[in-house]
Amino acid sequence: MLQEKVNIVMEALQHVKDPEIDSISIIDLGMVEKVEVNGDAVSIELLPTFMGCPALDIIRQNVVEAIAELKCFKEIHVQFIYYPPWTSDRVSDEGRLRLKEFGIAPPPKQMTETGEWHVDCPYCGSTYTTIENIFGPTSCRSILYCKSCKNPFEAMKPVSTMM
Repeated sequence: MLQEKVNIVMEALQHVKDPEIDSISIIDLGMVEKVEVNGDAVSIELLPTFMGCPALDIIRQNVVEAIAELKCFKEIHVQFIYYPPWTSDRVSDEGRLRLKEFGIAPPPKQMTETGEWHVDCPYCGSTYTTIENIFGPTSCRSILYCKSCKNPFEAMKPVSTMM
């Protein structure tokens, strides 16, 4: 029964989308760290993708609303935690596909020791890309340019704990 409720919560969270990238869920972004059910109460721990992300309050509210719609919990607690830190390798394969379909190059699955990262164009798949601006429209994205298909695009910045 307990695991069944956790599964129901996880399914509901699969429908909570990132407010800035509405094709990807917080599950596929790897933001859900822990779901704990205790009777008619549920506690959800989320990892922010970037410190200072302006969408955190919206995400929290969307999570509360999604869980409230289940009508099986009297108490809903949603908390952002900072340990372990979110890293871009938490993005699921489905999430990487959704980012690409949205026109955002997904972060690499693993970082190199030097911190360098290579980005393929999400439109044509070319490796002939350049970073135009490390600072994109949000703190988690950069602006790049594909020299093959001549399209500008965004890439999700890689985040790693390798230091």
